[in-house]
Amino acid sequence: MNETASPPSAGTEHLRASDADRDRVAELLATALSEGRLSHDEHSERMDTAYSARTLGELAPLTSDLPEGAVAADAPGDLSRSSDGTENIRTVLAHAERKGRWLVEPRTNVTVLLGSAVLDMRSAVLSAGEVNVQVALALGSLEVLVPPGVRVVNRASEVMSAASVRTEQAADPGAPTVVITGKSWLSSMKAKTKEPKPAKRKRRHGCR
Repeated sequence: MNETASPPSAGTEHLRASDADRDRVAELLATALSEGRLSHDEHSERMDTAYSARTLGELAPLTSDLPEGAVAADAPGDLSRSSDGTENIRTVLAHAERKGRWLVEPRTNVTVLLGSAVLDMRSAVLSAGEVNVQVALALGSLEVLVPPGVRVVNRASEVMSAASVRTEQAADPGAPTVVITGKSWLSSMKAKTKEPKPAKRKRRHGCR
């Protein structure tokens, strides 16, 4: 069961916060973002504060307006789709993957805390000429695979993170484009071009 970030008791607000304390707060914030309780700007601001906090008293206000037990039991590897053209992918201490034939919505929100996620778009269908992948990565990793002819533009903000975009940039200015935005804390993110997997041939009965 995931631990929740309870407010510090009287006299403990000045105690030094541990890495585990910050991680628990980050987990609550990641879940609140995926549930729509926080906007991306609010989430980004609180995450910055959480990882720079030195005491329990500085951490407490960051989750004081979130419900107790906000960390859902099905948090690891959760994928959900809304009716407004967005898809939410969140993973906490786990791995999430999108691959095969799938529809890439105009906006995909990817939240990763102490885990990893892979968006394999090689056989996917982009719902628009330009789709947005909004990331919130904390101590995690994200890999994006695109087929030849699809561009990737990285506009995400990075804090002590590593990002690598090694894709074949299409000469056509109107080529399908994946724009990565959001923020990455102590994480890694990479995007690369890769040929789609060849379709498997069905073997006919009686033939060798």
